[in-house]
Amino acid sequence: MATTIDTTTLRDWQLQQREFTLVDTLPAGSFVEGHLPDAINIVSDDVLAVAPDRLPDKQETIVVYCASTSCKRAGLAADRLAGLGYTQIYHYVGGKKAWVNAGLPLAQ
Repeated sequence: MATTIDTTTLRDWQLQQREFTLVDTLPAGSFVEGHLPDAINIVSDDVLAVAPDRLPDKQETIVVYCASTSCKRAGLAADRLAGLGYTQIYHYVGGKKAWVNAGLPLAQ
């Protein structure tokens, strides 16, 4: 099960240059339109097939997110990652909406 984090924590991790992989779980089109800085895109439906190659270290810190608090993709991705044996999974529940609402920029 993933530990939840908020916008302040995620931004602090970035500013502190903490090592983690940020995973946008939305479809590729949404990712291209805008995503959190330094995120990679692994669509939640593809986690089981793609994660072993894209995220080879099962001990690394991984933060998953999707569109907003009502979006279920990141939670599904977190559960799937846990099922694959990943141990340091965090769920940024607010997603892109909370990030933008905090006045933080998206990357393209």
